[in-house]
Amino acid sequence: MYKSDPARGAAWRKRFAEEAADIPFHIWPDVGDPAAVEYLVAWQPPDDLFQRFPNLRIVFSIGAGVDQFSLEEFPPAVKLARMLDPGITQGMVEYVTMATLALHRDLPAYLCAQRERRWRALPSKPAHERTVGIMGLGNLGRAVTAQLRGLGFAVRGWSRSAHEIEGVRCYAGHVGLQKFLAGCDILVCMLPLTAATTGILCSKTFALLPPGATLVAAGRGGHLVEEELLSALADGQLAAAVIDVLSDEPPPPTHPFWDHPQIMLTPHIAATTQVDTGCSALLDNIRRHQSGQPILGEVNRLSGY
Repeated sequence: MYKSDPARGAAWRKRFAEEAADIPFHIWPDVGDPAAVEYLVAWQPPDDLFQRFPNLRIVFSIGAGVDQFSLEEFPPAVKLARMLDPGITQGMVEYVTMATLALHRDLPAYLCAQRERRWRALPSKPAHERTVGIMGLGNLGRAVTAQLRGLGFAVRGWSRSAHEIEGVRCYAGHVGLQKFLAGCDILVCMLPLTAATTGILCSKTFALLPPGATLVAAGRGGHLVEEELLSALADGQLAAAVIDVLSDEPPPPTHPFWDHPQIMLTPHIAATTQVDTGCSALLDNIRRHQSGQPILGEVNRLSGY
């Protein structure tokens, strides 16, 4: 059962017909026989998911995040898996690189100057004198660190548990967070959204950054306390921000981010599942499950990711 963008669903159904004709493929709301549904791929699950599909075995997120699912509602026998599409990884690498370079080269200030017809060069520094801090060191975070290191940036990383990445100074847990933030000129949030990370981009976090630091929010809208970002920009603790995710999407026309001179706002497009590679990843995971192999990207119920 597929429940997401119908155009992508039609392309996926065609691929399944060509490569996996033994697996009936339904697109919501055409559910067929609900008792026959073993696999659901979706962004937002339907109401009464487990009552509606009593024989469900795996729920696949159409994207890298899974915070839209309530793990406490999952029966013990039903698995939840993140989408491990290489297209998502490439998209995130492209987006964070774009945002990092935009902040590194003062693009928000230059766009503001263009609107005001001001022609004035700002002081600049080379990439190796700028430190980018990556919050979240999973598959996406590791791919981004490799790209940014290749561009010459000094890169550090932080996550809940300890990691080791060549050429990257890694910090972990609550104890390591303060030291991590103190050295970040550009802070990039790519964390999963959990109870522990909700609201992590807040005034307390911003205060630990060097004055004039900048922010890239590319994880989930729930990470960001929007009013406290506005305060940090107003008092100069932060100089600029690139925001791709909000708690309320799309934001209302009156939202202050729309025309804020220090904010570049994009409509949750940092990384999206691609038709070909996403379908291949899904089909491979279904075949793995059918053959008794562990599925890839299975979510740990304790950690939430």
